[in-house]
Amino acid sequence: MENKRILIVEDDPNISEIVSLYLKKEGYEVDKEADGKKGYEQFLAKAYDLIILDLMLPGMDGYEICRRVRETSNVPIVMLTAKGEQEEKIKGLDIGADDYIPKPFDVRELMARVSANLRRRKLDREENAGEGNSRLAYDTLIFNKEAFEVSLDGEVVEIPRREAQLLQYLMEYPNRVFSRNELIENIWGWDFEGEDRVVDLYIKRLRQRLNPKEEVSWNIATVWGIGYKFEVNKP
Repeated sequence: MENKRILIVEDDPNISEIVSLYLKKEGYEVDKEADGKKGYEQFLAKAYDLIILDLMLPGMDGYEICRRVRETSNVPIVMLTAKGEQEEKIKGLDIGADDYIPKPFDVRELMARVSANLRRRKLDREENAGEGNSRLAYDTLIFNKEAFEVSLDGEVVEIPRREAQLLQYLMEYPNRVFSRNELIENIWGWDFEGEDRVVDLYIKRLRQRLNPKEEVSWNIATVWGIGYKFEVNKP
């Protein structure tokens, strides 16, 4: 197996150590940090394939780390949240986390989540590499598949990886209506165990980011009682 490097930012030494042991047993290279600020500095110093991130940390909390990471990187982030804190989960996903798992957790489930997120990232890269220079374009909204980059009105729009995946999927099927469950299955994966409310939040964020200067022929539309579609008004 190709070695992957994973960063654990967790201040509970017992959790950090047992997760590290399991990851190393699976062949991953692992770095650990108990302080949030040092964890972020560690991220800046090395290239990681995935980050396991606790929320409550000394130095810098997990939310701030996630925000800063998303300014420069689409590396998958799996957040560790307090059991039953639904708002924490939603907030974490809203600012760019790819997955979450509540404490206390079964380490084997965490390993499965790590594997699933790394697998999806690999598939994303392979798909993008195979698309050559193809792009999706509607008026001034352009999705460059090769660069995995979105631009609007001639300017690059910074969009977290999962939001960009959702946008690409909708743009590839203009005027087709997708239910929340369909979008979750195709973007987050069948093993996602969160609420379908996360789709609403990601759509809301996409609408906020994609604010064209002039009137356009497209719209991320809500189809009440069903879900969403990338609506294109043909001339």
